[in-house]
Amino acid sequence: MQLSGLIRKMHTRLNLGTVQYQLPIGDKLLNMNDLIGENIQLEFTGQIRCANCGVVTKKSYSQGYCYPCCQKLASCDLCIMKPETCHHHLGTCREPEWGLENCFVPHIIYLANSSGVKVGITRKSNIPSRWIDQGAVSALPILEVDARLKSGQIEVALKAFVNDKTNWRKMLKNEVDSIDLQKACEDLLPKVQNLADKLGATTLNNETFEINYPVVEYPSKISSLNFDKTPVISGVLKGIKGQYLILDCGVLNIRKFGSYDITLTY
Repeated sequence: MQLSGLIRKMHTRLNLGTVQYQLPIGDKLLNMNDLIGENIQLEFTGQIRCANCGVVTKKSYSQGYCYPCCQKLASCDLCIMKPETCHHHLGTCREPEWGLENCFVPHIIYLANSSGVKVGITRKSNIPSRWIDQGAVSALPILEVDARLKSGQIEVALKAFVNDKTNWRKMLKNEVDSIDLQKACEDLLPKVQNLADKLGATTLNNETFEINYPVVEYPSKISSLNFDKTPVISGVLKGIKGQYLILDCGVLNIRKFGSYDITLTY
């Protein structure tokens, strides 16, 4: 069978602790878990279409936009990657209403184990999809605040003691040690408690989320696949973790190629 159209990052949900993946392609949602163990082919047609304005663009910016939209959309601003740089209060937000709807809502500061302990932040409504996109095998919400800026400020403080990045190669090889996130929280939280209190953060007492991924075989060596270099990618789908398809010929970061026009044969 074949499906064609623009792709976006995969939709995810947890079912009895295991991630279920759906790939948006054109106007369809393809259940990717059903294809694990099967040979699939993904062919890039050469066309990229902006996810916002629909114009054809030679290059995708911020995972699916043309350059003008990347420069004007608040969701593509630097403060999305570095929330501590939020400038809404200065009156310089690219889209003030968007900022109110997305940045002045409950945010969670969390610890996760994707390739070791890391700290991160996300909108409360993005749990657990944020952790899944990072390939975390476990995650623990530790604090809640009422604005993105505050979550970024606490994250920066915690970064002095714990990593904020995922080693994506270790994550995809599943070279991830078992870590007691509750114990890590007990060690780390006192280091930022004064700041958390000052910002009105609520301390959370949640259980650790455990996340399993649909993978039958992890790669021993990572070879990254790229539509710009290899328009036709074909292989057996061994599994899915984070936003990566794990094929017997390499790994493909679906999120990186948002708004690429793809024909998928299976």
